[in-house]
This record gives sequence, structure tokens and C-alpha cells, in this order.
Amino acid sequence: MAGLINNLLILLLVFQNSCLGFRNPLSVFKRYKDTTRSLSSECLGNNRPVISLGLTDFALDIRMPGVTPKQSDTYLCMSLHLPVDEEAYVVDFRPQASMDTVHHMLLFGCNVPSSTENYWDCDEGTCTDKSNILYAWARNAPPTRLPKGVGFKVGGETGSKYFVLQVHYGDVSAFRDKHKDCSGVTLHLTHQRQPLIAGMYLMMSVNTVIPPGEKVVDADIACHYQKYPMHLFAYRVHTHRLGKVVSGYRVRNGQWTLIGRQSPQLPQAFYPVEHPVDISFGDTLAARCLFTGEGRTMETHIGGTASDEMCNFYIMYYMEAKHAVSYMTCTQNINPDMFRNIPQEANIPIPVKSDMIMMTHGHHHEETKKTDDSFSLKQPKREEEEVLDQDFHIEEAVDWPGVNLKLGQVSGLALDPKNNLVIFHRGDHLWDGNSFDSSFVYQQRGLGPIEQNTILVIDPSNADILDSTGKNLFYLPHGLSIDKDGNYWVTDVALHQVFKLGVHDNEPLLILGRSLQPGSDKNHFCQPTDVAVDPVTGNIYVSDGYCNSRIVVFSPNGMFIMQWGEETSVGKAKPGQFRIPHSLTLVPEFGQLCVADRENGRIQCFRSETGEFTREIKHKLFGRELFAVSYIPGGLLFAVNGMPYPGDIVQGFVMNFSTGEIIDTFIPVRKLMQTTNLNQVQEESWADFKEKVVEALTLGTSLQATKATVGKGLTDLVLKGVIKKKMKMMVQTRKKSIQLPHPHQYLLHHETSL
Repeated sequence: MAGLINNLLILLLVFQNSCLGFRNPLSVFKRYKDTTRSLSSECLGNNRPVISLGLTDFALDIRMPGVTPKQSDTYLCMSLHLPVDEEAYVVDFRPQASMDTVHHMLLFGCNVPSSTENYWDCDEGTCTDKSNILYAWARNAPPTRLPKGVGFKVGGETGSKYFVLQVHYGDVSAFRDKHKDCSGVTLHLTHQRQPLIAGMYLMMSVNTVIPPGEKVVDADIACHYQKYPMHLFAYRVHTHRLGKVVSGYRVRNGQWTLIGRQSPQLPQAFYPVEHPVDISFGDTLAARCLFTGEGRTMETHIGGTASDEMCNFYIMYYMEAKHAVSYMTCTQNINPDMFRNIPQEANIPIPVKSDMIMMTHGHHHEETKKTDDSFSLKQPKREEEEVLDQDFHIEEAVDWPGVNLKLGQVSGLALDPKNNLVIFHRGDHLWDGNSFDSSFVYQQRGLGPIEQNTILVIDPSNADILDSTGKNLFYLPHGLSIDKDGNYWVTDVALHQVFKLGVHDNEPLLILGRSLQPGSDKNHFCQPTDVAVDPVTGNIYVSDGYCNSRIVVFSPNGMFIMQWGEETSVGKAKPGQFRIPHSLTLVPEFGQLCVADRENGRIQCFRSETGEFTREIKHKLFGRELFAVSYIPGGLLFAVNGMPYPGDIVQGFVMNFSTGEIIDTFIPVRKLMQTTNLNQVQEESWADFKEKVVEALTLGTSLQATKATVGKGLTDLVLKGVIKKKMKMMVQTRKKSIQLPHPHQYLLHHETSL
């Protein structure tokens, strides 16, 4: 019956007429004299559902009247008449429930409840007229307070007169002691007119089928929006046990903007939309639920029991009062093909600790073990979690044959789609104190461009040169990255330019900046340091640079989009301020771009779509300078610090991106070999490193960190990622290479020039 009522509710929600009108509130505050309910003595406070909070505000306590469900997956409902005749506005929701007892709660607004009893089985329905979802709760979610000036309008001539609380009791074993439950929610209401009216937009899949044993199943929802503008401020995700991640987006002119993304196995709160999103006429709202059928022996369908599944993405929004619509739904997928372009983050599960999974949605583990095998879920550990759970260690591979390569100053490294090592070096050119004047104009143009091939493709196993390019193009190479199509993206600090090069093209495919002209407008750079290319949008991010303090964003064809950042002011560096933004790495799972803020000794991360600051990662171990940063899908962040000060150690760091915690540090075992050219590279040694880690995120089969030849004629080292299993692996003396969740490789490089 619970499944039946859920389906009926879905039909009611989909086909109801949710367009409500609104009128000005009345000025007189009258309390509605409701009949006193017969309540259990265990439900303290329920005999005083209305609590005055002053002349204009009051609290409304909506609680189950002491109920004891007799079987699992029971849906019980109760109603409470709005205790005022005038218009009022709900501005705060405080849940009064625990996931140990309650699977989830929904609060509806309507005018005619389905029953006049103190409580009833929701199989009878919630309301006989149209109903609006005002609030939803699950998994010990915290309170939800609306933004200032925003409220759900109730009462008056057009607003809802009743609140109906629906409580889903998932596991009846919680009531073995026959106690009475008083779960519910406390509302804060005000008579002060709110200029912005809140509403709920529910996106849900109604026909998803999850085959047994299927590793990945997508449930996609998409609808056109054809109403007045709405502004999104909170979201909530909801599935049952098989859900891994739920993501919601606005799609406008082919661009996907994240509304919210969360694991449904975490507290199912209304989370704030991190960066405000507006929805206009003609936009598309899209959502994806990622499921797994592993551990199931029968098909899983959408339904109301704990053994069924759900795919819901709730959005709280506000609109101008004169155009307000209180409730909208989307249950279709109007364009399945569009999901080919959904950001990759929507396909990546969010790691959740095992103790959170064991108490899935309030269903006790002991009871779960007793259920039919067809509904039991074996929670496989995600490979990302396995990586982060290991004791992580990087060590030098002293036998790498590439140490004998004869190169100039190496400024960049990357791995191409074939997993080959790509080196960007300066040939016979050097960056020294005579290279630039005080205006950052290159002073050695008379030397001409580098006559050697500056880009070399190396077989990483034997260091054979497989290909080479870049002859007579560059003066002082710096940054190198490779996009998903294998194109090379490089910067030249002497030319003040950024180049896109095809693998077999002699001429650049795209050039940004003006040759040999430093500047700070949208057409000029000043010693740009690095490039990152978004694998989904193709947008180009440039860190600019040694004499500018900004990140500049371009479209795939090189059109200026935006920039952010400023020079560090006196005192402590603020968010968005840089002192040489030196290295970039994209974090696609989180829609972020992270920057090695070199002279400020920190990592700054920003929303890649908007440039808004999200976080800073800074550790005392970094010292005063941090030269580079690199990220790998699965949650690992690499960094290397720079020129040491007294007490500092030059070293590399491996971090958990989610927490910023340092997992491992590494330093070279051997010193750089002395050569006759050592004086030309300014007494380079591990104690005097001046440059960076250059990232490479390309296809491979294992985690491997490699540092290429440093300085002309100097030796090099290769750092390999190794991992020691906890406890059970401690008896083994041979270390094991990390196998990544997605076949990628890291490449870590320390550059020695300025």
C-alpha cells in the first residue's frame, strides 16, 4: 500500500494546478481557536502548537500525536489548521526527528486534508485538493532558514489553510519498545509581508528501472522552463540505497551551470546553492541520478518502499510576489541527447564513509540483513576511496633511463593521450637576470627563436624520442599542458603569448596575446605562466603571470570571457589576490580551478565558471613559496614548494582534495649531478629550486610521478607512486603501484629557471 500511495502522490503532484495568486496581507493578527487535540503525554509541547514570538511572529509546532507504527514502510499523515486567518509567511523550518526512527518527512500545504482524524494512513491520501510541498527532510538534515526577505506564503484568501505532515517510518524494529513517536517540524512564521515568495520545484524520475548487477545506471530528467524568472537558493537530493550522486543543472545556450550536486547517502538537507543561479524563460532544467544495481538479484523500480528507489532533485526558489508560483514539477526528459554533454562530475560518485552507508536512510543494519536477498545491497568500496584509504608514498625511481637526455632548461612536462612523456624545454636559451628590462620587455631578441625542437615526445619506459616539434617558434618556454584531444598548450614568457599546437602541425592553431608586447588588457599578457583547458566546455584558463596577478578565461576559439584576481596588498593576502599565479589545475568533479599562488605560499581554488573564490589550502610545511599544483580525478591533489628559506625544506606534497589534508610528502634521494654547465644554470641544486610542478593528466594505467631532466646536461629523477596496504599488507616487503579509478597518470616536474 505504501507503494500505491507513493504513486498516487506522484500523480497528484504532476497534474495539480500549482499557479496560485497572492494578495496583500491583512494587518490584524487573529489567532485561530482550534479544537484541542487528544495527544499522547509522551509528546511534550504538542498541546501548545502555537507559540507567540512577538507582535508579528509566531512558531507552529507540527508533530505526530504519539504514534506507534506496526509495520515497516508505514506512511502516516496528520494535519494542522493554520492558526490565523490572515496571510503569513514561513521563514524557517526546524526538524524534530531522528533518522533512527524516521526515514523521511514531507510537509504539504493545502486547503482540504484527506482526513479529519488526529492522524491517518497516508494510503488515504494527503489532501483532496491541490497540495504544495513546502519542506522535505531525511537523514538528520539540519534546519532550513530562508534568505532574508523570502518566505512561503500561507493563509489569507489564496494561501494554504492547512499543513499536512507525512512521515515515512522505514524500519519498524525501532519501535520494539512500543514507544510513541512525536516526530515533526517547527515552523517560524511572520505576518511581515515578504517581498519575495518562495516556492518548490521538484524534479523526479517516475519510470527508471535499475537492472540487477548493473554497475552504473543513469536516471535523467529535463524540462523547458516557460515562466517568469526565478532565483534558486537551496537544493536537496533524495534516493534510497542504490543512489550514488544526484546533480542538477541549468542549461542555457548549450552551457551547463551547476545548481547542486550531492550524495543522497549524506544528510538530506536543503543545501545552499553555492553560487546564485537564475532561471529565465527558455532555459532548461536538467538533473541526473546515478545508481548502481550491484548486489541486487531483481530489477529495482521507482516506488515508496525502502526496497524501491527514488530519484528526486528538489529546488527552493524565490520569485517576485506579483509573478509567484508556489510549486512546479518536472517528470520528463524532453531531450535525452543533451545528456551526452552533461559535466563529468555528474558521473562521479561522492565518497561516503561506510558508517554513513550502514544506517541507510534510517533502516537498521540488523533488520536489513533479514530482508530478502533480492533487496540486500552489498556496498562495494569505490576505487577512489581505496586510493585515499591507503598509506600513500612516492619514492624516486633512480633507474629511469631518461636521466641521460641532453636538454636545455626544462620548463614543462605533460603526458599525452598515448601515455607518452612530453617535455617542453628552452634549448640553448637561458632565463637569467639579463633577459628582461624593468618594463618586462625581452632584451635578447637578437638571439632569434630557439632553433632546436622545444617539444619532445618521449617513451616513458626507455626514454626514446618518439617525436619532436616547436623549432623556431619560442624564445623562453614556460608552461605546458595537453588537452583531451592531444593538443599542446604552451606559454612563452618572452613573447608574452599562449599557443595551441596540434601534434603534427608546424604552425600554431591558436595564438593569444601580442608578440613581445607585455600588457594587462584582454589582448595582452605579461609573462603568462600556465594554461588549463576545460575538458567539457573547452574554455581556456591562463595564469598571468609574473607581472600581472590574474586568471584570464577565453572561449575555445580565443574570445575573451572574463578575468579575476589582483595584486596582493600589504599585510595578509586576501582571497583572490595573487603574488605570481604560477600553476593551474582543473578539478572537474567540483567545477573548480585551483591556482598555485607562488609567492603567497598557498593554493587558491575558484569556481571555474564564475571565478568566485571557494577555498584556500595552506600548510606550514609549504614554507613561503608554492610553485605548482596538480589534481587527479579521484580526489588527489599534488603540490611542490620552491626556493627554501631558513628552516624550509623543498619537497612535494600529496593531499586529499576534499579535506586539504596532507597524505604524503616526498623529496629526492640523490642530488643533482654536477656538470660543466652548472654555472650556466646559476648553481642549480635541490636546495635552490626556483620553479614548479607541471601537471599532466592524461591517459595511463597507473599513478606515476616523473621529474624530467633539469638544466642542460643535468641529471634527473623519476618519482613513482607507491602504496603500502594497511595492516594486511604490512607483512609484505614489496610495494605496490597505485591503480587509479580512472586510467590517469601524474607527472610532477621541478623547473630550475626563474
